[in-house]
Amino acid sequence: MSDVLPPPVWVNTTEKLEEMFADLVSQPRVAVDTESNSLHAYREQVCLLQFSSGTADYLVDPLALSDLSLLAPMFSSPKIEKVFHAAEYDLICLRRDFNYSFANLFDTMHAARVLGYPAVGLDKLLGDKFGVKMDKRHQKADWAARPLSKEQVHYARLDTHHLFRLRDALEIELKEKERLYLAKEDFDRACRLEDAKPRTNGSSWERFAGRKDLSLRELTVVAHLTKWRDKEAQRLDRPPYKVMMDDMLILLAKNPPEAKVDLSAAGLSEKQIRLWGDIILAAIRDGVEAPLVERKQPERKEDAALRRLEKLKVWRKKAAETMQVESDIILPKPYLAILSETPPKDVQELQVLMKDIPARFEKFGSQILKIVGVKHAN
Repeated sequence: MSDVLPPPVWVNTTEKLEEMFADLVSQPRVAVDTESNSLHAYREQVCLLQFSSGTADYLVDPLALSDLSLLAPMFSSPKIEKVFHAAEYDLICLRRDFNYSFANLFDTMHAARVLGYPAVGLDKLLGDKFGVKMDKRHQKADWAARPLSKEQVHYARLDTHHLFRLRDALEIELKEKERLYLAKEDFDRACRLEDAKPRTNGSSWERFAGRKDLSLRELTVVAHLTKWRDKEAQRLDRPPYKVMMDDMLILLAKNPPEAKVDLSAAGLSEKQIRLWGDIILAAIRDGVEAPLVERKQPERKEDAALRRLEKLKVWRKKAAETMQVESDIILPKPYLAILSETPPKDVQELQVLMKDIPARFEKFGSQILKIVGVKHAN
């Protein structure tokens, strides 16, 4: 298919960015995607932005452009629909790197989930509906490397080139199944800025704190090893797992080596031992001798809240089976905690709790009230 498509427009200058922007803001809708380098850097960043309008495909190089604030009004405009596939991660990255805000979104992956599709990957949907083949090998490419190969350029442009066709086909199905209201409600929710955790590739020992197979002493050794690993990964600008895998951290904590020969027996490579052997052994010794770390105990929920939570989960699962969708399509996960821990006393309180999902309030509100114990719920 690449030989019948005109080449995408490579946008790496302010002049080209302005020309692209003029096209995009004149359109009723714009297809959007991003590529990041999380598998190749300590702190990931957006390395490519893809756009399709009604007239052209664009590839924007943020590594060559120091300022992409020009695009902000397009993303925040309620008059221009932004079409994504699997929008959640793209929105996180775009907010983090460029401080964009969003309005008027259509997510083709989520639309497929609302319809109950068993497989919702872009390659699967485009292949089944339009016979488009995508080379998934480039998903894990280092998108910060320049120049991009011809194959990478073609793969990147296909991520947006067919989204309008896919969006329109899915919208028809949503209307036929009378589920468009559910999808739109979720698109609106995705546009609202929520508190986002800092996204880095760094890890800390708390990630392992929930493991019941680790004693406090072993967890303390892990804490010292992860501190060293993060520092080294940051210095090398690579993901921590490319310094040492998590499984190796656990193995060394459970069976603390005393000499380099023990590191070899544990499975570390000659290069790892040559570069870091002494530092690893020192970190392990520090962890063996240091004061024990403390696990954060999960907050104990009241028994009544746990019972409500279980009832909501059972109801949600049955409703999802009836509609042949996944459970979160019926009621998004955050609302399980909200409704079980702060149960509404009447329909007015429930409406307030579900103010961001009014369509679900209308459809499922009376059922939810009965589940949380409100008598005479209609």
